[in-house]
Amino acid sequence: MNAPGHTHAALPPGPRPPQDVQAAPGDIPARHWQGGPVDCSACVHAPLRARQGEAGQKGCEPGYACMQDAYARRIDRFFRWHPELSDAQLDHPYFEVRAIAARYASVFRLAALVDDPDETVRMQVALRLPLAQLKRLAADPHREVRIRVALRLAPAELAALRNDPDYGVRERVAQRLPLALLPSMAHDPERNVRMRVAQRLEMPALLRIADDSAPEVRRIVAERLPDALLPRLAADADWRVRWEVALRAPLAALDALRDDADPEVRQMVRTRLAQQTRQFRLDTSGPAAALCAGAHHG
Repeated sequence: MNAPGHTHAALPPGPRPPQDVQAAPGDIPARHWQGGPVDCSACVHAPLRARQGEAGQKGCEPGYACMQDAYARRIDRFFRWHPELSDAQLDHPYFEVRAIAARYASVFRLAALVDDPDETVRMQVALRLPLAQLKRLAADPHREVRIRVALRLAPAELAALRNDPDYGVRERVAQRLPLALLPSMAHDPERNVRMRVAQRLEMPALLRIADDSAPEVRRIVAERLPDALLPRLAADADWRVRWEVALRAPLAALDALRDDADPEVRQMVRTRLAQQTRQFRLDTSGPAAALCAGAHHG
């Protein structure tokens, strides 16, 4: 990513000495994006200064809202005040100006920035480009651009990104891919991707990843499996998986966990068995049981 002072080829002449430049007290001093002070007299938007302070009017303010400043927040404030000026700055030589102008420009002008040399600009384009054109950025060389594409592409078009070289892109794909295609990502080499898959898979595909090599994935599977299938995980190597079994599995499966190596699992087994005992006593000593016994006696 280019630094604020980065100089592109064929730049216009540098700024002239400053005139009436100010910054908010304690803020970063105003500095032209090419280096040196900001010169309002050399700016094409200098007439806006006259509007600043008028009732209901926002012009520009060096050190606060200024397109010529190196500081991105001041550039953003300028275009927020004057979004109608952003289209004309999409080819500005400073990448921050192009990137911020892309936030406010007409979406019909953004296609021209798909091949911008700076990834900061292309990231902004990926957030706003019409969906019909978004696939043009699916093979962008920068991961952050492709992540934004994966967050916006229509789910049916995400299949092409399942094998993206960056796991962060694949994570977003796993979160949005149609369920019918999701099993194809169940054996992704990256644990975090498989975790996202496990959070969405439906039966019976979910059961097929119950022996995943990562305990984090198996824990998610255990949390989502139907209760009746949990005994299959009673011997899992991870105590948190076994704890989930002890929490939800049918009572008949708890015998296998009474003497579990982990105290948390054993405690959960005792808690559930005690709850069963209390419920049994209530069922056999309550009003309904007494009524039933009386009817039988009679």
